[in-house]
Formats: sequence, C-alpha cells, structure tokens
Amino acid sequence: MSPAATNKDWRQLLVLLLVLAGAQQLAAAGLIKAKAWLAPILIERAWEQSLAQGGAPVKPWPWADTWPVARLRAPAEGLERLVLAGDSGNALAFGPGHANASAQLGTEGLAVIGGHRDTHFAFLRHLSPDARLELQLPDGSWRNYQVETREVVDASAHSLSPQAGEERLLLVTCYPFDALQANGPLRYVVGARPSAAPQRRVFSM
Repeated sequence: MSPAATNKDWRQLLVLLLVLAGAQQLAAAGLIKAKAWLAPILIERAWEQSLAQGGAPVKPWPWADTWPVARLRAPAEGLERLVLAGDSGNALAFGPGHANASAQLGTEGLAVIGGHRDTHFAFLRHLSPDARLELQLPDGSWRNYQVETREVVDASAHSLSPQAGEERLLLVTCYPFDALQANGPLRYVVGARPSAAPQRRVFSM
C-alpha cells in the first residue's frame, strides 16, 4: 500500500473518530436535558402516590436515593417546590431537600430545608419580611408559616442544630446569589414560624 493511501485511511479514521466523539457529546447533552425535563414529572407523580398511600415514601424512579416529603408554596411569588428527603448533592440536583439531621417537617423543633441559590431557591432573595409560606405534609395536611427573619450566616462559624422547643422552619441557600463560584461559607437563611391560616372571604350576592 502506498504512503498516500495509508495517509488517506488515517484521515478517514480520524474523521470517523471525531464524528463519533461529537455524537457522544450530543447524546450526553440530550440525556441531561431529558433528565431535567422528566425528573420533575416523576417527582410530582411520586408525591401524588405518596399522598394517596397515606404518606408512605415513594421513590420517583427505582434507583433514586431520595423521595418527596413535602410541598412548599410561596403564594406571593406564585410558585411551589416539592421538597425531597435529604440534602445530599444527588437530592439537591432535583429540588430542595429536607436535612435529615433537623427536626421532622411540621413538628416541634428546627426543620431545615436547603436548596441551590441559582435554581430551586433563587426566589428566596425576593421574599418579603412578612411573606407567607405553606407546607403540605405527607398526610395531605397543610402548615402555614410567616417569614420572621432573613439573614446571612457564616456556615464555617455557625452550625444549625435541631433544638427542641417550638416549631420553626429554616430555608437555607448559598450566598451571594450572584456569586461566580459556589461552595462559599456564606448562607442566606430565611426563618419562619407557624401562623394561622389566612381567612377566606365569602362573597354574597
């Protein structure tokens, strides 16, 4: 075989390898987008199944290491988030997560929900000091909260502990919201306490 023919074969092989590498990258990107689109649907379905089963944990997909444990609403912002069990990186990739080391949601003590500042908990920066929050528990009941505090905390110098006592809900995310690098020590913490459900107006003709 002539040197010219050998070089041609190598060029063709190189082109083929580049095409396959490009196809693999496109497939990986497509898979990521598919997961981002499908995961919320599966998590919502798992939550509805959990409610129908009296609060039994239901995994959104068989190999998931988390499951929905509550539905969080911020009426003034017009949004809601399904809260997942645990605050590991795997859970937080799909939604805010309830810290296992904190108190159970809807009970006495300090319950902590964490979320990413640039996705699921980006709305925290817009919450007003007296904003109302709503939390649906696995048994289908709703708890109402009112925001009391908004503060920036250095996580390297302060730790959150689920102390006993009155019920309190903390929503935690990284800070600043527009930081170029993640995993800094600062946290934006929204504290809320239980409140009475707002009275609904009844209109008569």
